[in-house]
Amino acid sequence: MLNRRNFLTAAVGVAAAAGLSACAKEDEGGSGGSSGGGSKKITLGFSQVGSESGWRSANTDSVKSAAKEAGFNLKFSDAQQKQENQISAIRSFIAQKVDVIAFSPVKVTGWDAVLQEAKAAKIPVVLTDRSVETKDESLFVTLVGSDFTDEGRRAAKILEKVLEKAGHKGKVKIAQLEGTTGSAPAIERAKGFKEVMEAEHKDDWKIVVTQTGDFTRAGGKQVMAAFLQSNPDIDVLYAHNDDMAIGAIQAIEAAGKKPGKDILIVSVDGVKDGFIAMSEGKINAIVECNPLLGPQLMEVVQTVKDGGSVERWIKTKESDFMQDQAKDALPTRKY
Repeated sequence: MLNRRNFLTAAVGVAAAAGLSACAKEDEGGSGGSSGGGSKKITLGFSQVGSESGWRSANTDSVKSAAKEAGFNLKFSDAQQKQENQISAIRSFIAQKVDVIAFSPVKVTGWDAVLQEAKAAKIPVVLTDRSVETKDESLFVTLVGSDFTDEGRRAAKILEKVLEKAGHKGKVKIAQLEGTTGSAPAIERAKGFKEVMEAEHKDDWKIVVTQTGDFTRAGGKQVMAAFLQSNPDIDVLYAHNDDMAIGAIQAIEAAGKKPGKDILIVSVDGVKDGFIAMSEGKINAIVECNPLLGPQLMEVVQTVKDGGSVERWIKTKESDFMQDQAKDALPTRKY
């Protein structure tokens, strides 16, 4: 069941090719309108991880457009994938006395000190996209994000279908391109995949090599080239995001192999370029992870600023989601 402190977005599905069932610099962005009822415009400080992938760019666009639509005064900071930049940005938001702070954490650990400072300043903090590890959960209000562990499980389950369709028999040698070391999606997507692998394929699947590609195309290309040098007989690539998979495709082709055939590829995200690669048969399946978190984040920020119950808001959204699931006959989400 969903932890009431964590609202996890519902829009996760699986897309697959060939008929398988369908995953810091600061600037200020003011906006027109008001935040409702003639009240003072809400100032939101938002620290983004960076711009490492197509998913992240879409997520940033969603946050910026949703803040504008909500009539919020958005103070945006790009951490450029460095935790120290993000901590500095949060401290800047505290000094500017923003109403609410939201951020997508670069890593899961190392946040307690700066979050204590926000708490002391009585500025509520909302996590988005990624979680943190802390012994004091009063340091943040809630999380608006996806269930990365479940995405890993889904990747493993769709790989079963990919292997079946490809007619692969016997042992499966898997290469894993991990996301940024220490980040929630890297940890949890690996965890979910491993859960299914060990429970259902302990004797026939093996991850023979795994390394971070830092969620970037360049990283995916470089690491995949090294994988092919050390393990030229890889059967499957599991990439934690589409951008790394696309980079890996370049390395696979440079090695004279056919991506999607000689090496089967399953990735996570569902960005435009990923679907293009899938339509070309170079990626076999993608677990969708929706980047459009902006509208939900702004609803949470408004609720927090108004002193409303986030738990009640979550219950309402959960109910709406379950109704939509039943209506659209989408797969039920497990939390």
